[in-house]
Amino acid sequence: MITRSSAEIRQNYDEIADICRKTSAPVILTNNGEEELVVMDYNSYRRKKMQELRRELEGVKEARQRGAKDYTVEEVASMMRDAIRRASANGTEG
Repeated sequence: MITRSSAEIRQNYDEIADICRKTSAPVILTNNGEEELVVMDYNSYRRKKMQELRRELEGVKEARQRGAKDYTVEEVASMMRDAIRRASANGTEG
């Protein structure tokens, strides 16, 4: 784990960005000694998000193989409209 102070991002942006790109590791930024933010290069972020999406899709595929119900686009749209109507009737904002 690479940790830097938040002041360093202002002073050494290029160095920290280079660390992220070269190592593909996130850099933890601290503020007053407390961990506050995580910085990572965009390509690593994209790979991470794609891995999460693949896992989610694999879970959906497995659920379907176990017999989970499929919904048409129209059914999903109808369920969403119903949920919006119920939320509006209850005074709930999204």
